[in-house]
Amino acid sequence: MAVANTATQRLVDWVLYALLLLCTAVTLIPFLYLVCSALKTKATFFSSLFLPPGDGFLGIDWRGLTLEHFYILFTDPSLGFGRAVVNSVFYASVASVLTTLCAAMGGYALAKFAFRANRLLTALVLASLIIPGPLLLAPGYQLIYRFGLLDSFTGLILPGIAPAFGVFLFRQALIHTIPLDLIEAARMDGCGEIRCFFTIILPLVRPMLGAFLLITFMGAWNSFMQPQIILQTPEKFPLAVAIAQLKGLYSADYGLLMAGTVVSIAPVMGLFLLLQKDFIAGLTSGAVKG
Repeated sequence: MAVANTATQRLVDWVLYALLLLCTAVTLIPFLYLVCSALKTKATFFSSLFLPPGDGFLGIDWRGLTLEHFYILFTDPSLGFGRAVVNSVFYASVASVLTTLCAAMGGYALAKFAFRANRLLTALVLASLIIPGPLLLAPGYQLIYRFGLLDSFTGLILPGIAPAFGVFLFRQALIHTIPLDLIEAARMDGCGEIRCFFTIILPLVRPMLGAFLLITFMGAWNSFMQPQIILQTPEKFPLAVAIAQLKGLYSADYGLLMAGTVVSIAPVMGLFLLLQKDFIAGLTSGAVKG
């Protein structure tokens, strides 16, 4: 009986491994196609799906591969690609840090402070979650225009500095992970609210900070519509807009587009690999009530 159960368990494990390998292949094939397309020359771009076939090593035409597209991206001043990379790094970094900090502060206030409007504000935060983002583009643009923040990174960052999703996410995490007795003990020892927040609260929700920081960084890095509405100077455009402008009016250099896309996903992939443990732990934070 034990032998039969062991054999059944091994069969189930092999089936699961096969499904995981299949899912991995489905996930990685588009990235493999993207990298291969970025390395192919114009003459060999449409010759094959991945690497160009030929008489070289492993049956590949190595002369049909080139790094010219990446060289053009960062050396052609008319493209302004290097400047766009710097703009995206600045915009995504500042936006993600400020958004994470403000969302954590709002969630901490709703989770641990008892005041009359607590339930009302929580209900308003939840209600704002159901409002579609594109619906706020017109009123947001008018507000930014009246404050004189058009064509500035301030006008791009400020409207999304305290998202309702982040505030509610931190509220739920803080309710389940931070005991009120710990905060009261810190206050009795003379710890102020700001010091308590930065030295006690934030270290205890580090996984959630890492997860939300990654989410907001990816959102700002891949932002495409809002920068085109707020920004008007081409020199201030982020990477997503710069890649879209690589396509000409009557023709497109697909190898150049693929190379630009590879450059755009590399920082996000590196950040995810760096914060993947915190990302997974942050998603499950507060799921189990201690």
